[in-house]
Amino acid sequence: MKESGKNKGPLISNILHEKCPHCGQSQVFEKSTKLFAMPVMKESCEVCHYTFDREPGYFLGAMYISYGVAVLFGILTFLICRLFFPQMPTVFVPLSMGFVILLIAKKNYKLSRIIYMHIFPW
Repeated sequence: MKESGKNKGPLISNILHEKCPHCGQSQVFEKSTKLFAMPVMKESCEVCHYTFDREPGYFLGAMYISYGVAVLFGILTFLICRLFFPQMPTVFVPLSMGFVILLIAKKNYKLSRIIYMHIFPW
């Protein structure tokens, strides 16, 4: 049985800084120096030994969170384009939306998994 975690800092801060959902101290993902490499999740927390790497298929539900975050950023980009740049040609609006979604894809991948771990702890 694992000890109960002591969350250091607010929940939103832990999620945005990619901290362990159990103790809030260790990083969930390893640091990457490669720009286009997929993020690598650590197997467990270095501080509380909380297991990050779950059984195969566990993070399939994180795809729904990832989709929601991508839609949110797409809508925000659309609103910014229409409100602040009303003269922008219509063809550039979806291109801008796609660019922003691709720009945040790596962070979205990480955040969706961390949010999913916070919603469904093990």
